[in-house]
Amino acid sequence: MITRFFELAALGLGGWALARLLGLVDGATIIGPLVGIGCWVIWDGVRATKVTTWLQSRRYNQPPKLYGVWGDVVERSRKAFRRLQRRAQDRQRRLEEFLSAIQASPNGVILLDELGRIEWSNQAASDHLGLDPRRDVRQYIRNLVRSPAFAAYVAKGDFSESVLIEGPNAALDALSEISMQMHAYGDGRHLLLSNDVTALKRAESMRRDFVANVSHEIRTPLTVIRGFVETLQSLQLSEVEQRHYLELMGQQAARMDSLVVDLLTLSRLEGSPLPTVGEWLEADQLCTQVVSDARALSAVMGEGEQNILVETVSGYRIAGLRSELLSAMGNLLSNAVRYTPVGGDIRAGWRSLPDGGIAFVVQDTGGGIAPEHLPRLTERFYRVDRSRSRETGGTGLGLAIVKHVAQRHGGELRIESTLGKGSEFAIHLPARRVKKIPA
Repeated sequence: MITRFFELAALGLGGWALARLLGLVDGATIIGPLVGIGCWVIWDGVRATKVTTWLQSRRYNQPPKLYGVWGDVVERSRKAFRRLQRRAQDRQRRLEEFLSAIQASPNGVILLDELGRIEWSNQAASDHLGLDPRRDVRQYIRNLVRSPAFAAYVAKGDFSESVLIEGPNAALDALSEISMQMHAYGDGRHLLLSNDVTALKRAESMRRDFVANVSHEIRTPLTVIRGFVETLQSLQLSEVEQRHYLELMGQQAARMDSLVVDLLTLSRLEGSPLPTVGEWLEADQLCTQVVSDARALSAVMGEGEQNILVETVSGYRIAGLRSELLSAMGNLLSNAVRYTPVGGDIRAGWRSLPDGGIAFVVQDTGGGIAPEHLPRLTERFYRVDRSRSRETGGTGLGLAIVKHVAQRHGGELRIESTLGKGSEFAIHLPARRVKKIPA
């Protein structure tokens, strides 16, 4: 107020002096204040214009240099804008953190407006439904998700339960399914959640198949044994015929025993703790033992034998469980014996890996495996040729056991095969479980 008083006084004095110069002595007392007020109004309007221009430019960090009342207004406005800016930045940061958390969620999240158009979606929802997070904004969800089940779900308007639709990979995977459910929020808006339940469906399918396969594998030899028992009880057979039936019964009993042993092995592998790095085993001794067993199996299986050759690097120790490693290595060699024709070649042994690890490799010159069967070979009871597997005494669990043993020892099972030329199976073990024996 003091500043404004001096401003008015200076302008009034200037107007009075101007009137005296113009010869208006009698009206100087009136014209002087009027001129001063007019000049002050014009000057104040200029400063107000500067303030208005500054506010419209939104360059709050570049205020005009003004004094007096307008300078105080500018300074107060600048501080208020800075407080609002900090609050906006804080809210924006929290919003970005919230969206980042939703973006990292394995569940799909889609925000829909009151018309059912996409406002925002995370990457998981895009993967589940084949959407583009940027291109598909403001698009109607019903136009992008063309599943009849989802269309009926939206039309019904009852969102108390979820709906299952085929996933974008349904053409490649018959079990690809996405679970979706809508939740109302705000003023007519909806939150659409999606979840990939393919793994759950596959696990459920594998469980059903496992129970069905176990029942079938046990029922078949039981039926054969019961039939032979009834024959021996009801018919008068010669000693030779009785011996023949008893041999067949013994074969079926042995088949059931192998199945039970493999099932118990799988159960033990899944339920026991991982092997430690405490016991070091001689790699050469393990290879010698399984090759000896494979040659014995080859000698008793048919009219001739396969050529089992040992090609291995020596001087390594392996940290692991002897029983599990022997079981896995023996399964690979026994499979090679069963599926390699008489006179064919089987090569087995250890190979050093570039990363310092080691691999037990079994190569055969059998019929090979078609590419479409390779991804499923380690599934329980999966067989490329069921009749051939039963003839050779396989249970369909051998490669599942090998895979579990390799994983429990920090490694993996790798399979390569060419139809008509043979196959190669390898158990890769990591460097931390391998130690070179000093020469």
